[in-house]
Amino acid sequence: MSIRKSYFGHGVLAQLVEHRNGIAGVRGSNPLGSSLRSQRSGERRLSRRSRGEGGPVLPCGHQRSELRLGKPSCMEKFYYVHILQSEADPERFYTGLTDDLPKRLKYHNSGRVIHTSKWKPWRLKTYMAFSDRRRAVQFERYLKSASGRAFVKSRL
Repeated sequence: MSIRKSYFGHGVLAQLVEHRNGIAGVRGSNPLGSSLRSQRSGERRLSRRSRGEGGPVLPCGHQRSELRLGKPSCMEKFYYVHILQSEADPERFYTGLTDDLPKRLKYHNSGRVIHTSKWKPWRLKTYMAFSDRRRAVQFERYLKSASGRAFVKSRL
């Protein structure tokens, strides 16, 4: 009992790990209790949403004990929704989407982008990284909407 507590801790994550590994005696409060119950049978399982999202716990399917040197071979491609602020006019912002952020910032500052060439130079105000392009496009579209612009103005 003391070995399990020192290894897993006392939180909800520990309970889920113990449940997944079949360790008996899961104790403490469980805020996910309703999502762990199955009405069809007496077994306990995680909800569909929890299983459907995310991925493997360890990236690329590697074991924790493996020693890997160098660049990871299965590095995901990220899509960046970025907000630029003009240094010439600090009230001017630009929201965009790219998969190569430093290159895109250089394009904006060199004047190659028609929409931003008037207010250059630009500085990176903030950015968000997404592994799913569709979600990045949706978030960019939201930030370009009236409510998204109000959100950015109030938060940044």
